[in-house]
Amino acid sequence: MSRSPAVSLALDRARWGAALRRPHNWMELAKFSMVGASGYIVNLAVFSALVVGTGMHHIPAATASFLVAVTNNYTWNRLWTFGGSRGHVAYQGIRFLIVALCALVANLIVLEALVWFGVAEIPAQATAIVLVMPLNFVGNKLWSFRRKS
Repeated sequence: MSRSPAVSLALDRARWGAALRRPHNWMELAKFSMVGASGYIVNLAVFSALVVGTGMHHIPAATASFLVAVTNNYTWNRLWTFGGSRGHVAYQGIRFLIVALCALVANLIVLEALVWFGVAEIPAQATAIVLVMPLNFVGNKLWSFRRKS
């Protein structure tokens, strides 16, 4: 027996409301944001070094800086942010990488669009990272580091 759309919507709202009232979720968001801030700095530092220092095109530079930042973020999110819900390192790592790759694709699309509209490469990358962060958090919270039922 399937639920009506109205019943499904009401259940989803109730679940989201309950999740928003849990302090633990807000603490995880704060920790995720701090880890993200460190990844943001790492990403922009590597991106800037590659674009300015070597003259690399912004797309491969964004991809390389992503690889360095995602390693930083996975380590800190696994150990600190979502430490209470750690699973097998390889299994969780693969999920984290899949979410990160989706975020990378979104980042590259936003980056390329901003550059196309005339935004300089470093500010465009800085903006793209910020705009993609919510997608990254939700994917990691609900899939990569989800708690076992």
